[in-house]
Amino acid sequence: MGDAEFDLVGATLLADLSGALLWEDQRLLVVSDLHLEKGSSFAKRGTLLPPFDTVATLNRLASVITRHNPRIVIALGDSFHDRDAHTRLSDADRAQLAALQTGRDWIWISGNHDPALPRDLGGTVADIIAIGAITFRHEPTGERGEIAGHLHPKARVATRARMLERRCFVSDGDRAIMPAFGAYTGGLSVRDAAFAKIFPQRSFVAHVLGDRKLHSIAAARCY
Repeated sequence: MGDAEFDLVGATLLADLSGALLWEDQRLLVVSDLHLEKGSSFAKRGTLLPPFDTVATLNRLASVITRHNPRIVIALGDSFHDRDAHTRLSDADRAQLAALQTGRDWIWISGNHDPALPRDLGGTVADIIAIGAITFRHEPTGERGEIAGHLHPKARVATRARMLERRCFVSDGDRAIMPAFGAYTGGLSVRDAAFAKIFPQRSFVAHVLGDRKLHSIAAARCY
């Protein structure tokens, strides 16, 4: 599938072309920043977007779960675009979420967009989860062994023909930041000062999501 492996404090992780992260030894799948119902949130404020983001995001998530069959799924915060987004889920969306959770542990991490997650969507809710030497949280702190989201990293890289800007995983072997998984999510350049606070030596690698495979690009080659 053109995925990319990288090590994080001794654990081997697989960056999936979809934007999900797999820890195979734990049969654990991580996705971040689904931002479900972002389209309907914008519509409430008068900005009309096609109302298909939740369906597209859940369908892509279903495909990844079918392919990897994880024992545990961690949704790494900002799963919903606002505090009331879960109330706008259709019955079909709720049914699909329930089906995805069947037979596995599902953990919702609280994010800044959804700090008070509902308890009626299945799974468990937490602010932080630690498994072995790895800590899962929404907002990155730079702590060693941390996997976080929130920043929606994207990298701009040069090809022979043109410049491309794509979502990416960012890791220096001690910490990692996930790309946003949601269909309507934007991105923040890995050259932004927010990343310099997490990776002060700029020694990270950006695992960039291409059309058919991930491309591992050193920080110095990201524009």
